[in-house]
Amino acid sequence: MKLTHATAYAVQALVFLARSGDSRPVASHDVAAAHGIPERFLLKCLKPLVSAGVLRGVKGPNGGYRLARPAGQVTLLEVVEAVDGPVRGLAPEVGDGGALGRKLQAVCERVAGVVREGLGRVTVKDLAGRAGGK
Repeated sequence: MKLTHATAYAVQALVFLARSGDSRPVASHDVAAAHGIPERFLLKCLKPLVSAGVLRGVKGPNGGYRLARPAGQVTLLEVVEAVDGPVRGLAPEVGDGGALGRKLQAVCERVAGVVREGLGRVTVKDLAGRAGGK
C-alpha cells in the first residue's frame, strides 16, 4: 500500500493539531509553515476531513482548524478514506472471464480487508506520540 501526498499532509496536520493540545483553532498557514506544506494544497487535504467529521473548521479572524473528536478516536483508516476514498481491493479483468478473475478479486478483497483492519487500529494519538517520542 502507498499513501498519497494528500493523505500524508492530512496526517501531518492532524498530528500537529493533536500535539497542540489546545481546543483553540489553529490557522492553516501555521500548520503549512510548520511542515513546509504549500498552504493551498493543505487546504484541499483538510476540506474532506471537515466533511468526514474529523476536523472542525472555524471561520473568522481567530479561526482555523481543530480536531472534531479526541485524537484517540480518529483512526488512520478514517483519514485515508476521507482524503483518498475507500480502501478497496480491485483486480483487473483477466482474459479467461471466469474462475481466475473471481479468484484474483477474492484475493484482492482479502488483502484490502487486512489493510483496512491495520489502518483502523492506528489512531492520530498513536501517531502523535510515536513521531515525537512522547
